[in-house]
Amino acid sequence: MFAADVCRTARCRTALALGGWLMLAAPALAQSEAPGALSGEAWQTQLADASARLSRLYQVRSERPIWQDAQRVEALVQALGKLDADGLVPEDYRPGELQEKARAALADPTNAETRARFEIHASRTMLTALTHLQRGKVDPQRLSSDWELDVESPDLDMAAISQALDKGNVEAAFDQARPPFDPYQQLREGLAHYRRIDRQGGWPTLEHEDVLRPGDSGESVERLRERLAAIGNTEVAAADASFYPTIELQAPDPHAYDDTLVEAVQRFQRHHLLADDGIVGPRTLKALNMSVDQRIDQIRANMERARWLLHGLPESFVLVDIAGYDLRYFRPNGETWRSRVVVGQPYRRTPSMRSEITHLTINPTWTVPPTIMREDVLPEVRRDLDYLQRQNLSVLSPSGEPLDPQSVDWSNPGGVMLRQQAGAGNPLGRMVVRFPNDQMIYLHDTPSRGQFARSKRALSSGCIRVEGVMELAQLLFDDTGTQADASRLVADGKTRNVLLDRHVPVVLHYWTVQPEPDGELAFRPDIYERDDDLVAALDKPVAL
Repeated sequence: MFAADVCRTARCRTALALGGWLMLAAPALAQSEAPGALSGEAWQTQLADASARLSRLYQVRSERPIWQDAQRVEALVQALGKLDADGLVPEDYRPGELQEKARAALADPTNAETRARFEIHASRTMLTALTHLQRGKVDPQRLSSDWELDVESPDLDMAAISQALDKGNVEAAFDQARPPFDPYQQLREGLAHYRRIDRQGGWPTLEHEDVLRPGDSGESVERLRERLAAIGNTEVAAADASFYPTIELQAPDPHAYDDTLVEAVQRFQRHHLLADDGIVGPRTLKALNMSVDQRIDQIRANMERARWLLHGLPESFVLVDIAGYDLRYFRPNGETWRSRVVVGQPYRRTPSMRSEITHLTINPTWTVPPTIMREDVLPEVRRDLDYLQRQNLSVLSPSGEPLDPQSVDWSNPGGVMLRQQAGAGNPLGRMVVRFPNDQMIYLHDTPSRGQFARSKRALSSGCIRVEGVMELAQLLFDDTGTQADASRLVADGKTRNVLLDRHVPVVLHYWTVQPEPDGELAFRPDIYERDDDLVAALDKPVAL
């Protein structure tokens, strides 16, 4: 098959054209070059001005150059052109400019200064791409103030990269930088899958206004089948029997909302954090009508988030998936404990962060946080002072001394604190899991346990309510060698802190796409509207 038959995007055609130029130029360049012969004052001058990262690369190579060979430059250009498979933008790395510089530098082997400058330029381009592959292109702290999760500096294995380059295998050097974790590879495969769907024309938009239910029939059901078949649910596709007149087909009625279609809709709903009732209502319809381009961008955004996060993770840690309303505790024995959570509302977002669980508070009191005090409690108190008594709230001075509510100027209460004693109605329930952070975020119990049954659980003021937190507490005690019985401590009613003998890492992160065990991608609502800004930052050109 000709390349033009399969390469339809402008980006792909550009890469082919540039690659073709270099293939034609390579024989002439190869005749005039002396691979690896770069030396002298011009080369030493370039090395002296190189960044620390570039210097490390050439140190492991004993200052041997890399890009004095046309075929190796071609391999670099081809590898850069494939970075769209990682959700990056190949044009960021200027493959055309690299080609022009290669032609100017390698055509004249006597011009040591031009060749030395090109050598450094090509290596700088490669290392920029490798850094973006390993740690991400975008600085998350510039995107959001709700970020307390350090992205570690790049940790490129210069020796392994150098060995791959010496073999002419530039793609292997790029593989050294990619996150070596299954979730990243699944996102990469998912991106390729959805781009194939895009090349094939995407999927139909469902334009019906009425709710579709099992047992319904009509053209809207047929379009629903087409939509689900487009993403791989081939069992709902209805074959046209007129194409196979001699074969007795057992094909479903394309207009019937039958059991097979119900199962496919339920699977779609589970993969989009929707109630899996098999009914196509407004929320399911909205998810179905997200375009393939929107899904591609969503995957790209989450590949970047994976590059931020998937490094330096310990064997055992607690992971809170904010947009997925999910907590997983990866235990030291290899088991995973999983639970549903409630996270912050869109206007009181749960931040992304990394910390360590240090202690748990049993039978906690609740001191009203500043935001809740200002926006929720004070308006109620100003309307009706008896609100304090109904909510069992004590009024305290900044030093913790009890105050008469009548003595406080509630229009300007200053540093007055409000505290609710431990008990069944306390918003924190019977247990708090604490870790140091600047935003006073913690995991905790709740008396409002019915919230865990809801499909959309962005309901809190920022902290994370955990279903079954008592079980999590006991696992943390057991796995850290902390001699404590969570149930017994709660039963005695005393408020106390229990320090863990060993700290447990905790990560709070925001994913709107999650690879599932069945190989499919689960898409979540972008509850904090972060995806668009991240995609825009990914598409913004970089300075090399």
